Amino acid sequence: MIDLETYPGAATIDLGPAQLKPTSTTGNQFEAAKALFTSEDGRVEIGLWECTPGHFTADRSTSSEICHVISGRASLARRDGELREIGPGDVLVLPRGWTGAWTILETMRKLYILHHDAG
Repeated sequence: MIDLETYPGAATIDLGPAQLKPTSTTGNQFEAAKALFTSEDGRVEIGLWECTPGHFTADRSTSSEICHVISGRASLARRDGELREIGPGDVLVLPRGWTGAWTILETMRKLYILHHDAG
């Protein structure tokens, strides 16, 4: 059955307790996330994510990600060193195969859409 879900106030939805970020290189960076939708085959996930300031590595070798920044600011560095800054209202596309690093400058909240490879 196809249904319709709405999530008013994405900036204030409770994401649950924050946990230490495992890929953080700064030591005490915390993140929280809440999945809002997962496809039946598990390949598509849509949710909210929030992370405190710090630096972490990211690897999209087996998935692509689209992000809409709700609040906060970050700088992303590609493997080749190119930097991009993102902030509220920006849309970010990380294609399958992207690797790099994030520096969260101000606590960031984003809506994300992950598309995982079959497997």
